[in-house]
Amino acid sequence: MIRDDIKAATVQAMKGGEKERTNTLRQIAAKIKDRDIELRTSDKQTDDDELVTGVLQKMAKQRRESIEMYESGGRAELAEREKGELAVIEEFLPQMMSEADVMASIDTIKAETGAASMKDMGAVMGELKKRHGAVLDGKMASALVKQSLS
Repeated sequence: MIRDDIKAATVQAMKGGEKERTNTLRQIAAKIKDRDIELRTSDKQTDDDELVTGVLQKMAKQRRESIEMYESGGRAELAEREKGELAVIEEFLPQMMSEADVMASIDTIKAETGAASMKDMGAVMGELKKRHGAVLDGKMASALVKQSLS
């Protein structure tokens, strides 16, 4: 399980004296715990790896956005710190689908649903997320669906 891998990596980083890595791993653990608490009141049951992957994807997306903002604002030192955190987060994410795989899946979904125009984008994106949610880069998928339907 990914959660166990994160705990083991945290212990290893603490023993190795890697402060930045330890801090990032603790942030990940805190976000996962927050998500666990949110789901306590919910009737919805999710697979643990799916839950952890969702948290990691959200954290990675936040880091990428921060890196862009820091670089455009001329704050290279902050961008480097965010890149370091992103690298740690990405260690635990499953391998994302390639662009070719996403296009093949889009073509399959378009054929199955009969999607032909931009009005059908929501249906195609919904089906993509349902089938490949944990390994799908939403930003890339959205751009490819738009390109495919226009």
